[in-house]
Amino acid sequence: MTEEWSLQERPDRTDHVALLTTGGTIASSRDEHGVSRPVAGVGVDVDGVAVREVMSKDSSALDFADLDTIRTAVADALAEDGCVGVVVLHGTDTMEESALYVDLFHDDERPVVFTGAQRTADHADPDGPGNIAAAVAAAQSERGVLIAFGGRLLPARGAIKKHTTELDAFRSAALSRPKPLPWKPIAGIRVDIVALYPGADGLQIDACRQAGAPGIVLQALGSGNTNAGVVHAVKEAVAAGVHVVVTTRVPFGETSPTYGGGGGGGHDLVDAGAVFSRELRAGQARIQLAALIASDATDVVVHNSFS
Repeated sequence: MTEEWSLQERPDRTDHVALLTTGGTIASSRDEHGVSRPVAGVGVDVDGVAVREVMSKDSSALDFADLDTIRTAVADALAEDGCVGVVVLHGTDTMEESALYVDLFHDDERPVVFTGAQRTADHADPDGPGNIAAAVAAAQSERGVLIAFGGRLLPARGAIKKHTTELDAFRSAALSRPKPLPWKPIAGIRVDIVALYPGADGLQIDACRQAGAPGIVLQALGSGNTNAGVVHAVKEAVAAGVHVVVTTRVPFGETSPTYGGGGGGGHDLVDAGAVFSRELRAGQARIQLAALIASDATDVVVHNSFS
């Protein structure tokens, strides 16, 4: 593997941080039309850091196979002699998904720190260098899977990008972390997200089920509510063997299956067989559900993993 590294320091030296690049704004520049485009390589010049390019993709274009690749690259980096921690440079659009994916399987005291940038590398005042420095420092001293961004150091689990342009774009609900799962790749597993709204029906849920999705995440209203038509579609999906997980479009706060009576409240969804993700929002809930499906988790395990 050593020949794959473009190094400030070789990975077989002692006490180094492995820095993995995957693309994103931090590895982009603007052309003459102001359009951000990927650039070859990332200029990182930090003592004791070993740099490896894993891929060069905008994070909005990542699929489950790419997440498997990132997770494998992290595991390989940690297997190198002398690695004290890993930094992953990543686009901000789906950083929360990739960071949670690594966290689900991370059974190591050494830290893995995700970071990126809101401004391109050629910006007059880029935020990437500061974020990289903070991430490298965290990779030398912290534990767990984290996001270092805009002066904040956040746990990956529960993280959400809360602003499209602010430099401190991420927040986290700082959730308790369950026991790590044994890793199985999620490439090829279909888990869909259905956004609910006033007047929604079961058409999209039915379409996901008919497309063969073994899992669906509902981005519900309020604390996890919808209407009777959606509840009926959920009941049919669950009866067909589909795992249905309920979250909310509200950025923060716990979901709760409080409302019932047949009108489509959260309690009605539970009665239909859905599982509530009390704290993970839709993006991260989808990743966790896919990982559980890949591991052939039972209904009970799925329920306990989200509650």
